[in-house]
Amino acid sequence: MLIRIFATAMMLMVVTSGPLPAQAQNADNSIRGFLNELFQPKEPEQSKQAPQTQESVNSTTRRVPLAQGDIQLSFAPLVEKTSPSVVNVYAARKIEQRQSPFAGDPFFEQFFGNRLGRRQPRVESSLGSGVIVDSAGLVVTNNHVIDGADQIKVALSDGREFESEVVLRDERSDLAVLRIETGEDLPALSFAESDQLLTGDLVLAIGNPFGVGQTITSGIVSAVARTRVGVSDFGFFIQTDAAINPGNSGGALIDMSGKLVGINTAIFSRSGGSNGIGFAIPANMVRAVVAQAKGGSDAFERPYIGADFEPVTPDIAESLGLQRPSGAIIVSVVEDGPADKAGLRVGDVLLSIGGNRIEHPDALGYRLATLSIDENAEVDVFSRGRLVTLKIRLEAPPANIPAERVVIEGRGPFSGAEISEPSQDIIRQLRIRGDVQGVIITDIARGSNAARAGFRPGDIILGVNGEETNTIEKASAVLSEDRRSWRFHINRNGRTIRQFLRY
Repeated sequence: MLIRIFATAMMLMVVTSGPLPAQAQNADNSIRGFLNELFQPKEPEQSKQAPQTQESVNSTTRRVPLAQGDIQLSFAPLVEKTSPSVVNVYAARKIEQRQSPFAGDPFFEQFFGNRLGRRQPRVESSLGSGVIVDSAGLVVTNNHVIDGADQIKVALSDGREFESEVVLRDERSDLAVLRIETGEDLPALSFAESDQLLTGDLVLAIGNPFGVGQTITSGIVSAVARTRVGVSDFGFFIQTDAAINPGNSGGALIDMSGKLVGINTAIFSRSGGSNGIGFAIPANMVRAVVAQAKGGSDAFERPYIGADFEPVTPDIAESLGLQRPSGAIIVSVVEDGPADKAGLRVGDVLLSIGGNRIEHPDALGYRLATLSIDENAEVDVFSRGRLVTLKIRLEAPPANIPAERVVIEGRGPFSGAEISEPSQDIIRQLRIRGDVQGVIITDIARGSNAARAGFRPGDIILGVNGEETNTIEKASAVLSEDRRSWRFHINRNGRTIRQFLRY
């Protein structure tokens, strides 16, 4: 099932055709008055005593189009204002060609000479979009657009192209921040408060689908706070039906005030084209990543809470006495970590943080990422049958000595896999839970034997050919052997997989 980016336009219309007689006009005015009363909610009588919440303010400031004049309105002024802030991102990477199998053979070299040597590398390019978020030249795009690139160029809407440097990239959220030097102030989009976005709000998607040039599509917000999408480790998306296609990745999703509400990142599609289900990373997440890039960080650092969480299932909710299955239940707490110091215990259910309701552990991960290190966050917790409110001080992740990493070479099925001994950074990055007894695959080279064999980053190699692989030295020696038969067992997402391969 392929995943990328897309949209359609929807609008409710009430249209009249041609002039009406006077009586009909009076009737028409009466109907319009009735419609205005129906669709424009009256201010509650007790509004002075009970101030409106943000949700009620959002709903009363929006209305559907009621007359032909409303239908004839245009997005053109909004597009003219925002489109110069959306750019094209061109990424190029060199792919080494395989050497001839006859290279080094004296018999063949006497006929073909150096032509049997290494072939010229092939250049592979990709196209995406980006958004200028700072007039000094900071551009946000998707990490998958520039992943592995040797050269990245940014083309402005006026056609000028500039070399760019990567300031910060974060694989988990699929975001990257680039910098270009133009010698002038650039038109930048300001961030919207994406938490105020409501299902049904009108939005525009701006990008460069299929390389045809800058394209604007309109639609609505189909859903907010989408989790379990499977796009990346990050799991909290805005869903839209605004057409998003390949090439739109990294482009802007804007609201009707011309502010950035999200970065388009993926589509749900069986064919690779737009089916009306697109996903965007919320602006609040993008804002947090950009803030750390401006602060000089080259990697996005998330606040550390010192606990592991699981979803609350209906069975768990019933056993705990919760009215419905929501929140994130604590399954482990790190001693002397922020959660431990705040009084959180295994079995407690986290219901909200910073005033934002938590429906799922993915939502908790998003909320934590948008908070700051050393911030005191207020959490609502269901603990031992009662609701309590606690203060938790979020900390920086604990310091960790970088683990040694080795790339496996040779002709075996693990060739092209990067392995490492367990470290807190790697375990946290790959979201590995439980005790790790072997070495961890941290990366897989594209097109390598390991990629073809189906290995994935995060796989824990427990043993190969009857030998333990609990140290980097043992593992690299065993995995680099030149043999035809391979027996191994790995741990993937807590499940042990045993395999036998003839290679």
